[in-house]
Amino acid sequence: MARKRPKGVLAMGWASFESAVRGRTEHAPTSADYPDHQVRRTSFSAGGGHGWRISALETPRATPAPWKIVVITGAPSWAEYWAETLAELPQDREMIVVDRPGYAASEPAQPVTDIRVQAQALAPVLQAARGQKVMLVGQSYGAAIASLMADANPGKVDSLVLLSGFFGEAGPTARWLIDVGLKALKMIPRDLRHAVIEASGQRPQLAYAKRALARLTIPIHMIHGDQDDFAPIEVAERLAAETVTRRPIQFIRTPGANHFLNDGPAEELLAALEACIPARPRWTFRWPKFLDFGLPKALGLGVPREAAGA
Repeated sequence: MARKRPKGVLAMGWASFESAVRGRTEHAPTSADYPDHQVRRTSFSAGGGHGWRISALETPRATPAPWKIVVITGAPSWAEYWAETLAELPQDREMIVVDRPGYAASEPAQPVTDIRVQAQALAPVLQAARGQKVMLVGQSYGAAIASLMADANPGKVDSLVLLSGFFGEAGPTARWLIDVGLKALKMIPRDLRHAVIEASGQRPQLAYAKRALARLTIPIHMIHGDQDDFAPIEVAERLAAETVTRRPIQFIRTPGANHFLNDGPAEELLAALEACIPARPRWTFRWPKFLDFGLPKALGLGVPREAAGA
């Protein structure tokens, strides 16, 4: 049976301390929980000429699935907290979840605080098989980065989902964590230190993400728990209402859910993501335009049989 990851931000903080003491990049290595044919560790070279190695978890598939779901995680950025969701994914979908630059086994060792650089570095993960469509999911701090990625890679993203998006204004729990973290930066583990630095410096960069959202023509969904005390739902709702986009942003309020939607039952999160996949267009037969020039009458179409000479 797969081991449960600690839930909630305080439990995640404790896991970060534990892994730092033991010298691990993963807090509870997924290889001990899932067979390699179900969930496996992979890596790719960062884009933008940065040369970093980016670590990720993926669902292997013998043949490419119709939809590839790419998840850009939050801060701290730990793909392993998506392992249960990855394992529950149906065979007609595939998923890859990244450890963003500066976290877990991903390079570099220093924090990468510019969301534009993060978007450049993670762009190669959008590569898809021929005919395959891509849903890009930005979780928490990753929401702004995913918005930039979708805008900078036209034609490579078919649906954008902002999951528990963090947009510069912290809720009470996040404010407390950031305040404490800033006072203890030299004493806390690397991943927590990078998360505090990122979250405290994101707000001035949000203009880039807002401009990116306004330029997108693909479907955009926001999924947010109404009990989120880390990234307030009111901030996300205001962004959805105020951002003028080609298509209205579809906002999905999740009653009773907190910031960590991937901590809940995997089937509920997967159902929410599945609802964000655009429906196939329905094709209906239409008579060619030349029928408007008297041909229906000549063929006896749409007129009484007597008038048609029957």
